[in-house]
Amino acid sequence: MELFIVESLRYVIVLLFAVYTFYCFFGLRYTNPEKQNGVYTTQQVFTVLLHLVMSVILIMENKSIKYIIIWIIGLLFYFVFLFLYQVCYKGLSRLVFNNMMMCMMVGFVMLARLSYDYALHQIIMASIALGICIFVPVIIEKLKILEKMGWQYAMVGIAFLMLVFIIGVEKYGSRNWISFGGIAIQPSEFVKIIFVFFIASLLSRKLSLKKIAIVSGVAAVHVIILVLEKDLGAALIYFFTYIMVLYVATTRIAYVFLGAIGGTGAALVAYRLFSHVRNRVIAWQDPFGHITTSGYQVSQSLFAIGTGGFIGLGLGKGLPTSVPVVESDFIFAAISEELGGAFAICLLLVYLSSFIMFMNIAMKMKNRFHKLTAFGLSVIFIVQVFICVGGVTKFIPSTGVTLPLISYGGSSIMSTIALFSIIQGMYVINSKGEGDKYEEK
Repeated sequence: MELFIVESLRYVIVLLFAVYTFYCFFGLRYTNPEKQNGVYTTQQVFTVLLHLVMSVILIMENKSIKYIIIWIIGLLFYFVFLFLYQVCYKGLSRLVFNNMMMCMMVGFVMLARLSYDYALHQIIMASIALGICIFVPVIIEKLKILEKMGWQYAMVGIAFLMLVFIIGVEKYGSRNWISFGGIAIQPSEFVKIIFVFFIASLLSRKLSLKKIAIVSGVAAVHVIILVLEKDLGAALIYFFTYIMVLYVATTRIAYVFLGAIGGTGAALVAYRLFSHVRNRVIAWQDPFGHITTSGYQVSQSLFAIGTGGFIGLGLGKGLPTSVPVVESDFIFAAISEELGGAFAICLLLVYLSSFIMFMNIAMKMKNRFHKLTAFGLSVIFIVQVFICVGGVTKFIPSTGVTLPLISYGGSSIMSTIALFSIIQGMYVINSKGEGDKYEEK
């Protein structure tokens, strides 16, 4: 009987998430606030139901009170911050908030399936980040000086990135972590937000060719430091984000072509200089031919995705730990194996709907600094999703990037929550006093 229940719930999970995903796009057709609120309230119900069903499976599979506790903690987490954000972010985009919470709830369950300690740590880190970010709208509204601190952002960002050469530790071939007092953080995760503030602040003002050249040079310093740390995923995110923000700020397509040429040249140089890069490319080209060495991780990821099929093997029925670093960089493989291809596709659509709303919010901004900041953060988000999923599925070489809001890691989830909150905060501030003009359409 228990086996029958678990097997049946496998299909329920996919159905619940598919309906939630449908509402991500269905709600956009309404301009009436009441109808929109009805759709987004329904999404919240499906989030709680999905979390319940997945938690029930874990409890039945493990028969441990720990998983009942982690379900209750996750539920409290959801309702507490649902209330707080609706109070502190008056007029927030409910779709963006719903997607953020849904992704985190899925992440909590997947991490609990891998390790109870992972899930507990992730909830604590997410709670700290959400607690701090409650004050984002007030900070944006009161501190007008934030949009005038372009060079200060650059100095802080570069200094923070440079810390890895002093107190840095190496993980998985990249020296991109710093550790002190038993706490390890990844500076590039936080600096990417400061980086966007830096370029948005300077590019939102009057531009000249000389100024663009100087800003580009300082942006390049950020990227070069990341390349020297062998943090190639972050370097690619920073680089692409700068090119896109520069294009939006100037509307000159020539800068995109110049960026593409420069990026290609830099990639070739990195390939020649770093064996770490060459190994990633070799693993991408023929993972099964190097399955015992550099191609092992990608090969195991592809096996997991293929084994899961469309519906998945069922939560707790796969072998996700056979994929190295599955809890962070390769968690998409675990999701595909146990929850199925249909669930994984829905997850990508949820990310896409978030990006669409980010861009929608950015276009509605009247303040140019806010507009470029929201756009830059939007690009960071979607590029990170693309690089992570692309590496896991062998679409592009793996570069060690986490899946936003789902992968294990305090630095990753805290910076992504900050990203969502900053966009929401700017949206709320820009919407004040504008009435229905700023309703989601």
